[in-house]
Amino acid sequence: MYEIIKEQIATEYFQSTFSNDGQRFVAWYLRNVLFRDMNEARDDITDGADDKQIDALIDDDDRSIVRIVQGKFIQSGNIDAEPLREVLSSWLQIKDLVRLQNVSNQRLARKLSELSGALEEDYEISFELITTGSLTNAAQHDLTTFQQELAKKNSNEDFDATISVIDAHDLRRRYDYALEADNPSINYRLSLDGVKHMYHEIAGTPIFVAVLPLEECVKFPGIKDGTLFQKNVRQSLGSSTTVNKGIRSSIVGDKRSDFFFFHNGITALCNKMTLNEGVLSLTGLSVVNGCQSLNTILSCSETVRGVDDAFILFRFYEIPQRDRADQISIYTNSQSAVKARDLRSNDKRVLGIKRAYEQQYPGGYFVTKRGEIAPADKNSSQVVELSSFAKCLVAWQTARPNLSYGETKIFDKYFETLFRNREYRPEDVLALNEWMNEVRNTWVSDNPLSLNESLLAMKAYAPYHHLYAVSMCFSISSNHSDRVPNPARAMESARRASQVGEIVRIAGTCLNMALEAAANEPQPANRVFSPQNWVKSKSCLAGINGAVRNYLNMLNGLPGGVEVKRRLYEATELPVDAFEYRLSAD
Repeated sequence: MYEIIKEQIATEYFQSTFSNDGQRFVAWYLRNVLFRDMNEARDDITDGADDKQIDALIDDDDRSIVRIVQGKFIQSGNIDAEPLREVLSSWLQIKDLVRLQNVSNQRLARKLSELSGALEEDYEISFELITTGSLTNAAQHDLTTFQQELAKKNSNEDFDATISVIDAHDLRRRYDYALEADNPSINYRLSLDGVKHMYHEIAGTPIFVAVLPLEECVKFPGIKDGTLFQKNVRQSLGSSTTVNKGIRSSIVGDKRSDFFFFHNGITALCNKMTLNEGVLSLTGLSVVNGCQSLNTILSCSETVRGVDDAFILFRFYEIPQRDRADQISIYTNSQSAVKARDLRSNDKRVLGIKRAYEQQYPGGYFVTKRGEIAPADKNSSQVVELSSFAKCLVAWQTARPNLSYGETKIFDKYFETLFRNREYRPEDVLALNEWMNEVRNTWVSDNPLSLNESLLAMKAYAPYHHLYAVSMCFSISSNHSDRVPNPARAMESARRASQVGEIVRIAGTCLNMALEAAANEPQPANRVFSPQNWVKSKSCLAGINGAVRNYLNMLNGLPGGVEVKRRLYEATELPVDAFEYRLSAD
């Protein structure tokens, strides 16, 4: 856990915003576990001279709690009771806010005014010691004693307080949970006035079934921005799909009164639901089957607001367990087939890459769900899509572009190979995306590289061979053809030498040469060369490698070729530590 945090706090945001690793560690906790945004995290930090053992103070109005955080960022080993005593010291000091405000630093003094207001509202006070180490046995005993004493005092004090230690083990658990947490959480109160409904319990699970007018559907929050579908395996696929066209036709056509019979209904999960005086209160609401329907209904909002003869069946289940919710999401999505790629969209390893990437590149966005659209304010050049990223990984990290076309296999057979063995750095995610964007910029209608027409007809998968050829330019130039270059190091070197476009051009030319050479080879009797079969076969790799070698060798014989080769090698020759052994996918 220490190494993960160490790497993440080395990013620009943490380095430029906070003055030392202690502050950065606490800020990392605020960002990744407590879901504070960048501005909130910066404002919450109070660490520094005269911080009075308070590294951060967080006023959480949503949960009516104030968190007072003390951090200990250590590489290994145990911590004794001294940090616990520092936490207790902060507890004693906040009992006299006037004095504390007079002797504390400016940041803490400002936050104490918020604390005062929270105490007046009877907020709970949570003292948290976060550390990448572990408590000694003696410190663990002291913690138990402190907690017991605090519990006794709570009944006599003006405010409730708790103390907890989040060590390396708990930190990892909370970090993993945060990756999968539903954020934001949607709470909604559904009025049942005039609504036919039934409350029941099946297998120990509360269920609520209601027949809602379509006009009630457009009132649910989070449809447009997709937050209502956090537990769904995909977002809206748009209005052009056959199913969504049928839903829209049913709403605006003359068969609207039969909509209830045409539709299978909506399945929604929540962490908790309560029925009281004609109102159904839903906490942690998420629709797991009905994303396409609700988005289509919303697109017809003005139509459904004016009708009273169109209804839809809603099923609400109280399912707080994440694994059970995932299964329901998968099994209830049958109208549009759920693909292996959809099932991986909520995988914690994918979410971990997404969180780290968006944290390092605030202008970027990592699209994980099919049909999801990046926000309009994001930098389009830094938007990464999961499926394309995985295909690029296959082409670059496994050196098997002939396997990049099979999305189902990538997210089924090869997923563990690609995502289990390593956590991809945000720099590598961005660089790989940038290399692929540079490649795609040459696969356009005016064909600037004069690519073979057969290649242009295979734009769904041949560009990944082009990307592979880019990586081989670095591997062969550096005499490490059995290894793959680090994409970020490769991009950095190419940019430094102003050779990015030239490398992409050479790689495309070599792919073209390899295809034409294969097409000219003698074929067995009654066999015709098929470019599609060649691209999908492993034999194409040897052809691409040979073309790259031949191209580099023939530069010496061209006018000015020695200088061209020198500049190219300056960009593509990387040190041995910039290479790693390829991942095995076959």
